[in-house]
Amino acid sequence: MSFLAQSVRQMLRHVPTRSLLTAGAMRPLSISPVIGQQNKPATESADISAIAKDQQKECLSICERINRQVQKSEQGRLFAVVHLCGKQFKVTSGDIILVEGYWPPTIGDEISLDKVLLAGARDFTLVGRPILEPGLISVKATVVEKTLSHTKTHFRKKRRKQYMRINFQRSPHTMVRINSIELARPVDGNGEEEPSSRRLF
Repeated sequence: MSFLAQSVRQMLRHVPTRSLLTAGAMRPLSISPVIGQQNKPATESADISAIAKDQQKECLSICERINRQVQKSEQGRLFAVVHLCGKQFKVTSGDIILVEGYWPPTIGDEISLDKVLLAGARDFTLVGRPILEPGLISVKATVVEKTLSHTKTHFRKKRRKQYMRINFQRSPHTMVRINSIELARPVDGNGEEEPSSRRLF
């Protein structure tokens, strides 16, 4: 019994030295600090705050540049990635997209697509996490046509069993034309999303 306790004690003594030796050789895979890095000087926290301030200044300057471009209408043609009926579509103004499956709007309805995942122009791109703030980008669209798809044939046969079945299927399709994509308000650099009470379509 004492031999077992003695061997466990020896193993425990050698584990920290082994982890300290491999700490420099291997990249840490976890977020928690390595044993040898726990007692770091306070200068690192000051460096991190200075870096964060620099990044915030850079972010504000980029937002000002974007707002200047939009005010002067120099941004070019805007594009957006919208989420619609479980799929994502990259659209620009004038595009026609085909939505598969049942969708309630009827022909002639003008709708606003609020689930915008990404929007951009020639010099900038606004990326949502996962969607952009509601009201930042307005994407207007019109339902152009509601039709059925081409006939799909589903044929089943089991040989030598006198079994044959044939089914035809046509699923509903909706064609939507994108009228306009616009920045509804200036871009602010704080990146905090305000909770909205309205329903996203």
